[in-house]
Amino acid sequence: MPAPSDSQLIEFHGWTLRLRPASEPPPRLMLMLHGWTGDENSMWVFGRDLPPRTWLLAPRAPHAAHPSGYSWRPYVEDTHGRPSAEMMRPSADALIQLVDEYSASVGVDAAQFDVMGFSQGAAMTNLLAMLYPQRIRRAGVLAGFVPSGVEALVEKRPLEAKPFFVAHGTQDELVPIERARDSIRLLEQAGAQVTYCEAEVGHKVSADCMRALKRFFQE
Repeated sequence: MPAPSDSQLIEFHGWTLRLRPASEPPPRLMLMLHGWTGDENSMWVFGRDLPPRTWLLAPRAPHAAHPSGYSWRPYVEDTHGRPSAEMMRPSADALIQLVDEYSASVGVDAAQFDVMGFSQGAAMTNLLAMLYPQRIRRAGVLAGFVPSGVEALVEKRPLEAKPFFVAHGTQDELVPIERARDSIRLLEQAGAQVTYCEAEVGHKVSADCMRALKRFFQE
Protein backbone atom coordinates (compact mmCIF):
# COMPACT_ATOMS: atom_id res chain seq x y z
CA MET A 1 0.00 0.00 0.00
CA PRO A 2 1.57 3.34 -0.99
CA ALA A 3 2.04 5.80 1.85
CA PRO A 4 0.67 9.36 1.55
CA SER A 5 3.14 11.98 0.37
CA ASP A 6 2.89 14.01 3.59
CA SER A 7 4.07 11.11 5.76
CA GLN A 8 7.58 10.20 6.84
CA LEU A 9 9.25 6.81 7.28
CA ILE A 10 11.82 6.76 10.08
CA GLU A 11 13.77 4.41 12.31
CA PHE A 12 13.46 5.25 15.99
CA HIS A 13 14.92 3.28 18.91
CA GLY A 14 14.67 0.00 17.01
CA TRP A 15 11.19 0.68 15.60
CA THR A 16 10.20 1.33 11.99
CA LEU A 17 7.60 4.12 12.03
CA ARG A 18 5.38 5.81 9.49
CA LEU A 19 4.33 9.22 10.83
CA ARG A 20 2.60 12.44 9.91
CA PRO A 21 3.22 15.43 12.16
CA ALA A 22 0.26 17.59 13.12
CA SER A 23 -0.26 20.64 10.91
CA GLU A 24 -2.29 22.62 13.46
CA PRO A 25 -1.73 23.17 17.19
CA PRO A 26 -2.12 21.82 19.75
CA PRO A 27 -0.97 18.39 18.51
CA ARG A 28 -2.74 15.25 19.69
CA LEU A 29 -0.92 11.95 19.25
CA MET A 30 -2.74 9.08 17.54
CA LEU A 31 -1.18 5.60 17.70
CA MET A 32 -2.30 3.46 14.72
CA LEU A 33 -1.87 -0.31 15.02
CA HIS A 34 -1.96 -2.55 11.96
CA GLY A 35 -3.38 -6.06 11.76
CA TRP A 36 -1.70 -9.44 11.41
CA THR A 37 0.61 -9.55 8.32
CA GLY A 38 0.37 -5.75 8.03
CA ASP A 39 3.07 -3.12 8.44
CA GLU A 40 3.57 0.57 9.15
CA ASN A 41 1.77 1.55 5.91
CA SER A 42 -1.43 -0.43 6.47
CA MET A 43 -3.40 2.04 8.60
CA TRP A 44 -3.15 5.18 6.49
CA VAL A 45 -6.54 4.69 4.88
CA PHE A 46 -8.04 5.29 8.33
CA GLY A 47 -5.91 8.30 9.18
CA ARG A 48 -6.28 10.44 6.07
CA ASP A 49 -9.45 12.25 7.23
CA LEU A 50 -8.47 12.81 10.85
CA PRO A 51 -8.21 16.42 12.10
CA PRO A 52 -5.03 18.37 11.16
CA ARG A 53 -4.04 18.58 14.82
CA THR A 54 -3.68 14.77 14.88
CA TRP A 55 -0.06 13.58 14.98
CA LEU A 56 -0.19 10.13 13.38
CA LEU A 57 2.24 7.47 14.56
CA ALA A 58 2.08 4.01 12.92
CA PRO A 59 4.71 1.52 14.13
CA ARG A 60 5.65 -1.75 12.47
CA ALA A 61 4.89 -4.63 14.86
CA PRO A 62 8.01 -6.31 16.29
CA HIS A 63 7.38 -9.94 15.29
CA ALA A 64 7.45 -11.61 11.87
CA ALA A 65 4.10 -12.99 10.70
CA HIS A 66 3.62 -16.05 8.53
CA PRO A 67 3.79 -16.07 5.53
CA SER A 68 4.72 -12.36 5.43
CA GLY A 69 4.31 -9.06 7.22
CA TYR A 70 4.35 -8.47 10.95
CA SER A 71 2.51 -9.39 14.14
CA TRP A 72 2.01 -8.01 17.64
CA ARG A 73 2.86 -11.35 19.22
CA PRO A 74 5.32 -14.17 18.51
CA TYR A 75 4.22 -16.99 16.25
CA VAL A 76 2.82 -19.92 18.21
CA GLU A 77 1.61 -22.98 16.31
CA ASP A 78 -2.15 -23.70 16.44
CA THR A 79 -3.04 -20.30 17.94
CA HIS A 80 -3.84 -18.46 14.69
CA GLY A 81 -6.54 -15.87 15.29
CA ARG A 82 -6.60 -16.53 19.04
CA PRO A 83 -3.84 -14.46 20.63
CA SER A 84 -4.04 -14.21 24.39
CA ALA A 85 -3.39 -11.16 26.53
CA GLU A 86 -0.30 -12.90 27.89
CA MET A 87 1.10 -13.34 24.36
CA MET A 88 0.47 -9.69 23.49
CA ARG A 89 1.43 -7.99 26.75
CA PRO A 90 5.15 -7.52 25.93
CA SER A 91 4.23 -5.58 22.79
CA ALA A 92 1.69 -3.50 24.74
CA ASP A 93 4.34 -2.52 27.27
CA ALA A 94 6.80 -1.76 24.48
CA LEU A 95 4.25 0.50 22.74
CA ILE A 96 3.83 2.62 25.86
CA GLN A 97 7.59 3.01 26.07
CA LEU A 98 7.67 3.95 22.36
CA VAL A 99 5.00 6.62 22.85
CA ASP A 100 6.84 8.07 25.83
CA GLU A 101 10.22 8.16 24.11
CA TYR A 102 8.95 9.41 20.74
CA SER A 103 6.68 12.11 22.20
CA ALA A 104 9.53 13.36 24.39
CA SER A 105 11.84 13.51 21.34
CA VAL A 106 9.44 15.79 19.40
CA GLY A 107 7.98 17.73 22.32
CA VAL A 108 4.41 16.46 22.01
CA ASP A 109 2.29 15.97 25.13
CA ALA A 110 1.27 12.30 25.19
CA ALA A 111 0.16 11.99 28.81
CA GLN A 112 -3.06 10.90 27.10
CA PHE A 113 -3.23 9.81 23.48
CA ASP A 114 -5.68 8.27 21.03
CA VAL A 115 -5.26 4.75 19.67
CA MET A 116 -6.84 2.97 16.72
CA GLY A 117 -6.26 -0.58 15.50
CA PHE A 118 -7.48 -2.97 12.82
CA SER A 119 -8.00 -6.73 13.40
CA GLN A 120 -5.07 -7.95 15.53
CA GLY A 121 -4.17 -4.29 15.98
CA ALA A 122 -7.68 -3.74 17.34
CA ALA A 123 -7.08 -6.54 19.84
CA MET A 124 -3.90 -4.74 20.86
CA THR A 125 -5.90 -1.49 21.16
CA ASN A 126 -8.29 -3.19 23.58
CA LEU A 127 -5.47 -4.68 25.63
CA LEU A 128 -3.49 -1.44 25.70
CA ALA A 129 -6.52 0.43 27.03
CA MET A 130 -7.20 -2.16 29.73
CA LEU A 131 -3.58 -2.23 30.87
CA TYR A 132 -2.97 1.53 30.65
CA PRO A 133 -6.41 3.19 30.88
CA GLN A 134 -4.98 6.42 32.30
CA ARG A 135 -2.98 6.90 29.09
CA ILE A 136 -5.79 6.43 26.57
CA ARG A 137 -8.15 9.28 25.65
CA ARG A 138 -10.23 7.54 22.95
CA ALA A 139 -9.96 4.15 21.24
CA GLY A 140 -11.01 2.88 17.82
CA VAL A 141 -11.53 -0.88 17.41
CA LEU A 142 -11.91 -1.87 13.75
CA ALA A 143 -12.81 -5.43 12.72
CA GLY A 144 -11.25 -6.66 15.95
CA PHE A 145 -11.81 -8.48 19.22
CA VAL A 146 -10.76 -8.63 22.86
CA PRO A 147 -7.91 -11.10 23.38
CA SER A 148 -8.49 -13.98 25.77
CA GLY A 149 -7.32 -13.88 29.36
CA VAL A 150 -8.53 -10.40 30.33
CA GLU A 151 -11.21 -11.47 32.82
CA ALA A 152 -9.28 -10.22 35.86
CA LEU A 153 -8.73 -6.86 34.16
CA VAL A 154 -12.39 -6.52 33.15
CA GLU A 155 -13.55 -7.07 36.72
CA LYS A 156 -11.63 -3.96 37.82
CA ARG A 157 -13.62 -1.79 35.33
CA PRO A 158 -10.49 -0.03 34.05
CA LEU A 159 -12.36 1.61 31.15
CA GLU A 160 -14.89 3.53 33.25
CA ALA A 161 -16.53 6.14 30.94
CA LYS A 162 -13.76 5.67 28.34
CA PRO A 163 -15.05 6.41 24.78
CA PHE A 164 -14.65 3.47 22.38
CA PHE A 165 -15.64 3.28 18.71
CA VAL A 166 -16.18 -0.27 17.40
CA ALA A 167 -16.81 -1.08 13.72
CA HIS A 168 -17.47 -4.57 12.40
CA GLY A 169 -18.87 -6.34 9.37
CA THR A 170 -21.64 -8.91 9.59
CA GLN A 171 -19.96 -10.88 6.77
CA ASP A 172 -16.51 -10.94 8.39
CA GLU A 173 -15.08 -14.46 7.99
CA LEU A 174 -11.80 -13.80 9.83
CA VAL A 175 -13.35 -12.31 12.99
CA PRO A 176 -16.98 -13.52 13.11
CA ILE A 177 -19.60 -10.98 14.09
CA GLU A 178 -20.57 -12.88 17.25
CA ARG A 179 -17.00 -12.63 18.48
CA ALA A 180 -17.15 -8.87 17.95
CA ARG A 181 -20.44 -8.62 19.84
CA ASP A 182 -19.00 -10.69 22.69
CA SER A 183 -16.04 -8.32 22.77
CA ILE A 184 -18.35 -5.30 23.02
CA ARG A 185 -20.00 -6.89 26.05
CA LEU A 186 -16.58 -7.29 27.66
CA LEU A 187 -15.68 -3.68 26.92
CA GLU A 188 -18.93 -2.49 28.46
CA GLN A 189 -18.37 -4.71 31.49
CA ALA A 190 -14.98 -3.01 31.82
CA GLY A 191 -16.83 0.34 31.88
CA ALA A 192 -16.31 1.58 28.31
CA GLN A 193 -18.82 3.83 26.57
CA VAL A 194 -19.10 2.05 23.23
CA THR A 195 -20.25 3.62 19.97
CA TYR A 196 -20.94 0.71 17.61
CA CYS A 197 -21.16 0.73 13.82
CA GLU A 198 -22.17 -2.52 12.10
CA ALA A 199 -22.47 -3.01 8.34
CA GLU A 200 -22.97 -5.80 5.81
CA VAL A 201 -19.31 -6.06 4.79
CA GLY A 202 -16.48 -8.54 5.31
CA HIS A 203 -13.17 -7.99 7.09
CA LYS A 204 -13.09 -4.25 6.40
CA VAL A 205 -14.71 -0.99 7.47
CA SER A 206 -17.74 0.25 5.54
CA ALA A 207 -18.02 3.78 4.13
CA ASP A 208 -20.69 4.67 6.71
CA CYS A 209 -18.52 3.41 9.56
CA MET A 210 -15.53 5.33 8.17
CA ARG A 211 -17.57 8.54 8.38
CA ALA A 212 -18.66 7.66 11.91
CA LEU A 213 -15.04 6.94 12.85
CA LYS A 214 -14.00 10.39 11.61
CA ARG A 215 -16.73 12.06 13.69
CA PHE A 216 -15.72 10.05 16.77
CA PHE A 217 -12.12 11.26 16.70
CA GLN A 218 -13.08 14.87 15.95
CA GLU A 219 -14.55 15.20 19.45
